[in-house]
Amino acid sequence: MRTHHKTALALAAVLLAAAAAPAVAQASPATERGAAPSACRPANHTAKITEAPASAGHHHYRVTLTAPRGYAPCALAGSPTDVGFSDHGALTPITAGHYGDQSTAVTFGPGRPVHFDIQVPGDARQVSADEVSFTLRAPDGLIPGTSFAEGTLKVAPGTLVGPVEQGA
Repeated sequence: MRTHHKTALALAAVLLAAAAAPAVAQASPATERGAAPSACRPANHTAKITEAPASAGHHHYRVTLTAPRGYAPCALAGSPTDVGFSDHGALTPITAGHYGDQSTAVTFGPGRPVHFDIQVPGDARQVSADEVSFTLRAPDGLIPGTSFAEGTLKVAPGTLVGPVEQGA
């Protein structure tokens, strides 16, 4: 009997303390600015390479970046840098330049995919690749880390990378 009485008193004390205590803070929802990690960080997005329509003398490939829910939108600008091409894990000797407006900022995040173009000369000796590594740029500098995209493509000397643009 004594144990039940002590248990009842302890339970009553806990209930009274809980009722008198201020509300417990909740974690901020992911949609509030700054509450979620940036979609621009390499670990927080995926990228895929697909073939795009050719232009006069060039093959084109589109690299599309998408971010899942739970990440904060961020701004990107210009062409990715430090672009490398690999085939089955072996780095190719091809380096890429860039073309286009390097100053226009675009918003990237969940529900807001972005893409950039890889332009490959059609008359040059091409080598196969199945992965592209790159560093994204924000309007005020580089975003730390290396992003990767997978898909089949061919690259050659004179390959150029266009600026990041809105849309898939």
